[in-house]
Amino acid sequence: METSEKVSVNMNIATLSQIDLLIDKGYYSNRSDFINQAVRQALSENRSVIEEAGRQQKSRDYSWFIGASSLDREELIQARESGVKLKIKGYGLLCIDSELDDLALENVEKIDVKGKVICSDRLKKHFNIR
Repeated sequence: METSEKVSVNMNIATLSQIDLLIDKGYYSNRSDFINQAVRQALSENRSVIEEAGRQQKSRDYSWFIGASSLDREELIQARESGVKLKIKGYGLLCIDSELDDLALENVEKIDVKGKVICSDRLKKHFNIR
């Protein structure tokens, strides 16, 4: 399963030439290496913002995640037993095994993911997942 995605960015020539110089000097192996390290640094510098957003989201009436998550049989059965349909919201990758389709259709009200959802075409159609 592919857990990375290609992202295209536009940069001005002056910025790109500085990156290329650092690559030629051996600080980075290629442009992707530089960009990945710069993004990780920016995320690290903003960790408190991300953590606060997570705390705020978890207090809502839906299941929230950031990163990678999967919907499992136990969670769906627990939702059915409690009589409360799941609302799933997150940023990243959500996986739902196709053998859980019937349980998911019965016990999930909404799926809202900014990122990628790996599930059956049946669930994609039902929850309007692209």
